[in-house]
Amino acid sequence: MADTVMECRNLWKIYEKITAVKDVSLEIKEGEIKLLFGPSGSGKSTLARCLALLTTPTKGDVFHRGECLTRPGVNLNKARARIGFVFQHIWLFHHLTALGNVELGLRRVLKLPKKEARERATKALREVKMEEWANHYPAQLSGGQQQRVGIARALAMDPYIIILDEPTSALDPELIGEVTDTLRALAKKGTTMFIISHEMQFAREVADEMIFFNQGMIVEEGPPERFFTKPSSDRAKRFMERLIKRTTKE
Repeated sequence: MADTVMECRNLWKIYEKITAVKDVSLEIKEGEIKLLFGPSGSGKSTLARCLALLTTPTKGDVFHRGECLTRPGVNLNKARARIGFVFQHIWLFHHLTALGNVELGLRRVLKLPKKEARERATKALREVKMEEWANHYPAQLSGGQQQRVGIARALAMDPYIIILDEPTSALDPELIGEVTDTLRALAKKGTTMFIISHEMQFAREVADEMIFFNQGMIVEEGPPERFFTKPSSDRAKRFMERLIKRTTKE
């Protein structure tokens, strides 16, 4: 049985009067791809940020490889360095080339020598088919290419999991395919991923499990075919019908 890479237990995140995440428990195993989807404003991004320790949970625990990282005294910077996070909006430094963006974390966080950082960054760009664009600046790249650089930046850190927060939502429809193709290739290599996405064909092809999230809670979880054929909850069924109808129109 595969080892558990990441887990949360009874996780809550409360912002004053707003409860964004309500008593969520889940686990992600080595090589597994879990896909989270649900309405806008349901707390999906907050959950992802709590799992990556970019946001501190109000209550509950987060475990990475069995170690509880929500207890006092944990070195969070060390823990975060092994989690790849790809943001919804493409955050690249515009004064750095694609290669420079990927190298930055390797030099500053992992303190790698310049030569080793360059080699690892180049390898990561090669994995996402962006090596030939290594010396181009973000302004010279399409949105899809920029997001692939963001994925390469996460890969270069040699993470044990990559968390992707709607990596295609900021892209024009014609650019979405190049990002989902990159993620398909990573899936084939056995990369552990937790993905927030509403790209349903992609979900059906690559996800081991889909999780329907609404009002800060897991409403339903299971294999993709359940959601495409017979969701258990009425809320998930209605949401899936709208998603599939939208996809058909496009």
